[in-house]
Amino acid sequence: MRAARDERAHVRGAQRGSASDLEALFRAHWPRAYRAAYLVTHDAQAAEDIAQESFLAAVRALDSFDRRRPFGPWLHRIVVNRAIDWSRARRLRAEVELNESLPAAAHAEPPGGDVLRALAQLSPEHRGVVVMRYLLEFTPGEIAEALGLPRGTVNSRLRRGLDALAEDL
Repeated sequence: MRAARDERAHVRGAQRGSASDLEALFRAHWPRAYRAAYLVTHDAQAAEDIAQESFLAAVRALDSFDRRRPFGPWLHRIVVNRAIDWSRARRLRAEVELNESLPAAAHAEPPGGDVLRALAQLSPEHRGVVVMRYLLEFTPGEIAEALGLPRGTVNSRLRRGLDALAEDL
């Protein structure tokens, strides 16, 4: 309860231009924002860029943010959507550049082994909801709200993503 009050106070301060409140929001949410981006993209540099760009986008839109709502899910919606967009663009680039091989780093074993490798095989849409549900611990309703999707679509993506993971593992 206190954390939610502190977060709302930091959002109010950041909306008024307080650098210390903005820094407090950044420190509180950076680890999960980076982790979410990494788990969707499987690229450390892209995850860092996406998390930073997402924070900047959130700061630019802070005036329109509803302070009665929690900041974290709003930020994670931005992060996951940008990570999904990056993953889609990466896939399209790979299809266009058929003659070029992926960088050696893309073939390296991700930390965490089989589960992360299987997670990387999911479509960005399925990966995004699985990451939000099981690694960031959002409820299906929170995911639906954060991504602007119907709850049934979230449940369907979760089920299909989990089925694909189970099949791969």
